[in-house]
Amino acid sequence: MTTTIDEQDANNNDLVSKVKVKRAELEQMKERFAKLLLGEDMSGGGKGVSSALALTNAITNLAASVFGEQHKLAPMPEDRKRRWRREVGWLLSVTDYIVEFVASQQAGKDGSNMEIMMTQQRGDLRMNIAALKKLDAMLIGCLDNFRDQNQFWYVSKDADESEKGVQRSDKWWLPTVKVPAEGLSEESRKWMQYQKDCVNQVLKASMAINAQILGEMEIPENYIDTLPKNGRETLGDSIYKSITVDFFDPSQFLMTMDLSSELNVLDLKNKIEASIVIWKRKMNQKDSKSSWSSGISMEKREQFEERAETILILLKQRFPGLPQSSLEISKIESNKDVGHAVLESYSRVLESLASTVMNRIEDVLYADNVAQDPSLLAKKKSTSARVRVATSEDSNETPDHSPGQTPTESMTLSDFMGWSIDQEQEESNTKNGDSSPKQVEENENEKYQSYSARILARTKNSYMEKLGGIGLRSPTTRH
Repeated sequence: MTTTIDEQDANNNDLVSKVKVKRAELEQMKERFAKLLLGEDMSGGGKGVSSALALTNAITNLAASVFGEQHKLAPMPEDRKRRWRREVGWLLSVTDYIVEFVASQQAGKDGSNMEIMMTQQRGDLRMNIAALKKLDAMLIGCLDNFRDQNQFWYVSKDADESEKGVQRSDKWWLPTVKVPAEGLSEESRKWMQYQKDCVNQVLKASMAINAQILGEMEIPENYIDTLPKNGRETLGDSIYKSITVDFFDPSQFLMTMDLSSELNVLDLKNKIEASIVIWKRKMNQKDSKSSWSSGISMEKREQFEERAETILILLKQRFPGLPQSSLEISKIESNKDVGHAVLESYSRVLESLASTVMNRIEDVLYADNVAQDPSLLAKKKSTSARVRVATSEDSNETPDHSPGQTPTESMTLSDFMGWSIDQEQEESNTKNGDSSPKQVEENENEKYQSYSARILARTKNSYMEKLGGIGLRSPTTRH
């Protein structure tokens, strides 16, 4: 009898505890939505931001607090995982009430059919929210797959130098990776490569969705007002001449650019986007007396714009961790579409998490390569020294920093991923030594390629990794 009473008391205590947790979560949800309704201005002074921007900041800051410390290939703690699923669910629930009218058939009592209008979730939200939730689950599932692995381990950054593992990049704050002296087993190596391929597909898909949503956002007028009236002034004479030549090779163009720092890459991206906006505006300008009119033919203008968009795609592909451009920040800050705000921020934080997980996997694979070929460490140090010398020499030159910004025509998911696959196949063929006329050019530019590879490793930091080092920051305050 005593045992039964004790069990009942335990059950009652569990029930009371669950009720308290539910009430706490309910109060937290009320507080979260109150903040959104007030536009993050809890004082009620009317100085808050729009609902769309408040949602963007809420999703960004939530992801930063949940994923910002993901420095290892290991499952997320259960409490953080539950928090992410719960709170992101609250924020995504807003899109359930963004609806559109659609025609539907209704059967009458007499058996006749009539057409009526019904509401359903807006088409882009219905498709993309489901896709992003799937990508979200895939990423968290990928981290869960590393629960019982024992082929590699991490050493604290504070450990003795003799105990430290291999550091692939200059991120000294991250723990170093160690693998067995003979490296990973063949089975583990294949499994790691499979995990990398899965995460890579998530990265491509989230990048494509984010690019598509940003492309659909309207270009703010205050951004357009800051632009000069011609592309030459935006790009500078050197870049403008390189883009408008008769024969244009985008890869060769990038080889001639100074991409030695993230700032330089972002500056080039801003200039290219601004030129695209200007050229599109000129092509759509009907009034020949307008300041936006041009003496260059429509065909030439369209050709220049296509070349600029190709450069922009290459930059986004080569530097996936690049901060948002001036145009993208301007679009996000001025956006009033709540649906677009949710899709953009959700896809962006998933892209950042995928990039982080990809980097952690590449750290392990690099440690495995070093275990099999220790000479790679010597080559890495030699390359680092050459890069420092080259950067020092380049710093004596003052690059042209014209203000730049612009809209990007979005690509479909299939187009984007198809392009990426083609690029990977081309890179794979090059690495395998396939006969190609490009080999001569590659030999001539060997110094540049090793340099750009170093830059890519250095600039491939995800947004979440940067937030982890400087605290929570929303898109409105990143630059």
